[in-house]
Amino acid sequence: MAANLNREQFKKDVLGAKEPVLIDFWAPWCGPCKMMSPVVDDLADSHPELKVCKINVDEESELAQKYQIMSIPAVYIFKNGELVDEIIGAQAKATYKEAIQKHI
Repeated sequence: MAANLNREQFKKDVLGAKEPVLIDFWAPWCGPCKMMSPVVDDLADSHPELKVCKINVDEESELAQKYQIMSIPAVYIFKNGELVDEIIGAQAKATYKEAIQKHI
């Protein structure tokens, strides 16, 4: 299951993480986000070598602005504290798995 993050946790859990981190930027009113939520949770369960987190853009607007989130769902992958990949919009599970494999 993906963990929900806030701004304070972001520095430690994403920028300071030793493992790659996948972040799902979402909002509760977003239909495609709700559709992707089980996919993101499954990715968390099936990839223990990856930290998987969710950030509610309504509650964490500063992070959404910092990473220029203009459309959700937006899935970003960080490695060694750096943004290395982004997938915008609801995609097939295979698209996320392919991106994960490039960065683990």
